[in-house]
Amino acid sequence: MAQSISAAPAHRAGSVSGGTKGGSRRHGVGFSLIAFVFLTAMAFSTVPTPLYPLYMAKDGFSTFMVTVVFAAYAVGVVISLVLAGHISDWVGRKKVLGSAIGLELIAAVLFMTSTSLPVLLTARVVTGLGVGMVTATATAHLHDLHAAHRPGASSQRFELVSTAANIGGLGVGPLVSGLLAQWAGGPLRTPYLVFAALLLVSLAAVALAPETVEEQLVRPAYRPQRISVDGDRARYAAAAAAGFASFAVLGLFTSVAPGFVAGSLHHPSRALAGLIVFAVYGASATAQSLTAKLSTAARRGLGLLAQAVGAVTLVVGTHTADLTTFLVGGVVAGIGAGVLFKASLGTVAALATPAKRSEALAGLFLISYVGLAVPVVAVGVASRSLAMPDVLTWFTAVLLVLLGAVAVLSRRRPAATC
Repeated sequence: MAQSISAAPAHRAGSVSGGTKGGSRRHGVGFSLIAFVFLTAMAFSTVPTPLYPLYMAKDGFSTFMVTVVFAAYAVGVVISLVLAGHISDWVGRKKVLGSAIGLELIAAVLFMTSTSLPVLLTARVVTGLGVGMVTATATAHLHDLHAAHRPGASSQRFELVSTAANIGGLGVGPLVSGLLAQWAGGPLRTPYLVFAALLLVSLAAVALAPETVEEQLVRPAYRPQRISVDGDRARYAAAAAAGFASFAVLGLFTSVAPGFVAGSLHHPSRALAGLIVFAVYGASATAQSLTAKLSTAARRGLGLLAQAVGAVTLVVGTHTADLTTFLVGGVVAGIGAGVLFKASLGTVAALATPAKRSEALAGLFLISYVGLAVPVVAVGVASRSLAMPDVLTWFTAVLLVLLGAVAVLSRRRPAATC
């Protein structure tokens, strides 16, 4: 999920190539190729989502273990963002993208090899490592290619395409895997086989796309991505809390929602599970694009309201065991999460000085990915002793308190300086 959820922390400018009309055409084709790579990589990361009920039935996994498997992915993403998300500025975009797609291919092979818990955990960590590199590098590569293809043009095309590839991909993965699991043979292997083929095509696409960064012959000494707070601390804390809340809601749907729909709501269709997750992420991506011209404050207000209303509606749907209410709540909450996180990105980018913008955004992404993992695991732990409707009620109560804190902190004026 820096134009959208899971996007890059930020990138220092490298030596970007391009300029002639022939080069411009190549960069236009390259833009499309990298958009496909970005979409495929993000879609692969959510392929297991509608399959979790099948893993639970086959190997006796509990809801808690599903949340642990999901959290392993978030751990991989955080490690990758901190250790490798910024190195494409030195070695070039294509080398990092190719390595990231290679990691996802390894994960696909692991998924196809076994359904045991150790293999699933390893595959999810490897997937996260690849996704952290992809989100950071593909976003920067798309920006470079757009600038070379259409010099001086508005960045709106880049923002729309990167958002669609990033968040749209997260929704496409469960939709495709759910349909394949429902109507194709080998539901725990066929989706990964299909995406392994798409990832191989993605490797070819990376090879064909133009490089936009000249590799530095004398590279700076390696260091992990620095993370720091820059600007007004209260407003930064509000943005970080909003990122945490947004990722927590999306993580809930990507991990435990399919199992709840199959079990408590008695709708075991894998296609339906994939469609529900697709609807939530699709609504999030669409809302981000449609609110692009709103001010940061307006996006924040809309995001807070939509996420609160959606979460409450979701709880009503769980207690009444009504699928329609549950789905409406999820879509509205997804809209709120997408818009609120986009507002958080805008806030942090505006607060930070240019020299520290990358570090400040890296901090926002780190806290947000903690929000992707920790609340979901907490839901899994609570589900061992409480019914899921009660667990989601407590989840929503904590979420509403957090959203209230975001609203209060966002309105604080910076302390006057002498």
